[in-house]
Amino acid sequence: MTDLPIAVNTFVWHSPLTDELLATTLPQIAGWGFDAVELPLENIGDWDPGATSALLSESGLRCVVGAVFGPGRELAAADPVTIDDTKRYVRAAVDAAARVGAAMVIGPMYTSVGRTWRMSPPEREATLRELRDSLAECAEYAGQRGIALAVEPLNRYETSLLNTAAQTRELIEDLPGNVGLNLDTYHMNIEERDLRAAFRVAGDRLLHLQVCGNDRGAPGHDLQNWPLIRDCLAEISYRGMLGIESFTADNASIATAASIWRPLAESQDVLAVEGLRFLREWRDGRP
Repeated sequence: MTDLPIAVNTFVWHSPLTDELLATTLPQIAGWGFDAVELPLENIGDWDPGATSALLSESGLRCVVGAVFGPGRELAAADPVTIDDTKRYVRAAVDAAARVGAAMVIGPMYTSVGRTWRMSPPEREATLRELRDSLAECAEYAGQRGIALAVEPLNRYETSLLNTAAQTRELIEDLPGNVGLNLDTYHMNIEERDLRAAFRVAGDRLLHLQVCGNDRGAPGHDLQNWPLIRDCLAEISYRGMLGIESFTADNASIATAASIWRPLAESQDVLAVEGLRFLREWRDGRP
């Protein structure tokens, strides 16, 4: 566990991410001692992968690219044009990942965040079958470029499709090996009845773990059972990143999407630095 890289998502400060913001944010993140960064790609062209690659190299940071499924991004339960457009977006995220040297694209790659609807069992199975077909196509493209796709289940208020590790593992079970899971302790705290069972289900298909408090703030100052989570990761020999994902309340659209109605720390910088401090101690077995 002691060598797991600790990352932070730029959503802590910015939305959307731009080249200008990256030029100041990446050196700051590296200066604090983070090992890596999660780079959300809200829209194709928001930031330049070539320039970002150079910044990452200068800062000594590793990275993953975050797929952002806002309104209208659907890999299932939508019209063919929308699904094709979304596949094109995922391919662009894969291309960005390849250019910046990221090993994977992470995120809720299925239907738009916030989209919830009731489904009968047959309707649900048909939707998951369509999603599996879409992901298989995206995985083939990603695999040809050496990129993995890590699919993230979200809580019930943000999606009605994939809420748990077990649901996501079942979805990807027969997909290529470059498709895995991106779990998030915030969502797990809401949806999982047994954290140990959830991590065991994810097993060697867990590619990325996002870590934040049960209130979506900094890890450590919250009610999460962090010693248990550490034990679970050791049990499954997890070798990926630990990514702090929180959000700024200063951007109206992202604050509404993530339900951030109040500050979660004295400042966003404090949130990141305090989260890093806790994760270093926790990762190394203290407390």
